Amino acid sequence: MKLIFQGKTKDVYENENGTLTLKLKDDATGKDGVFDPGENAVGLSIEGLGRESLRMSAYYFEKMTAHGIPNHYISSDFDAATMDVLPAEKFGHGLEFVCRLKADGSFLRRYGAYTTHGANLNYLVEATLKDDERKDPPITKDALSALKIQTPEEYDICAELTQKIAKIIAEDLASKGLDLFDLKVEFGKNANGEVILKDELSAGIMRVYKNGKIIPPMELGALILYRVER
Repeated sequence: MKLIFQGKTKDVYENENGTLTLKLKDDATGKDGVFDPGENAVGLSIEGLGRESLRMSAYYFEKMTAHGIPNHYISSDFDAATMDVLPAEKFGHGLEFVCRLKADGSFLRRYGAYTTHGANLNYLVEATLKDDERKDPPITKDALSALKIQTPEEYDICAELTQKIAKIIAEDLASKGLDLFDLKVEFGKNANGEVILKDELSAGIMRVYKNGKIIPPMELGALILYRVER
């Protein structure tokens, strides 16, 4: 395998057959040692998080496939904490879509004069640029088109898929007594130009509560995958 990218929470390798291998790390985004999926820097390292993130990603990617959501997932090696995926061209330098079910995180920091923590947002969708230097700024559909990052049609596809993905995951979490507040997902275009879900679907991309308290990544994996009561 050839290393082609080193990220905050994963490394990406290119295989001879054209597929990619993602190596998930034990690092998580956050600040001052506290987990926060909305942060754009590594804030802590949790032993075993890479494997748990992989198991959770495999679990949810298989659900996406079953629900007809186009995605890049091929297979996983849990011992090696790696996931084989199809290549997908990213939009611009990277673009994420956030689906907000309830107010929290950066949304609350921006609009706290108009809302409160946990207020219902009814699957509101936002797009943000992956840009650490500029702290992942939100961007509009029109701005994406003007900057030639994404066409209006591609935006609509991503926004619709984001809501569908969030609903699938929210329903699964609700069946386990968990409450999804928000999640962020990433899309790309495959060799045929089709928009597909990429990256990972782990605890690191979602904010989940139980009984009014946010669930840390490792605990969330246990609750989802092993039905462990916490």
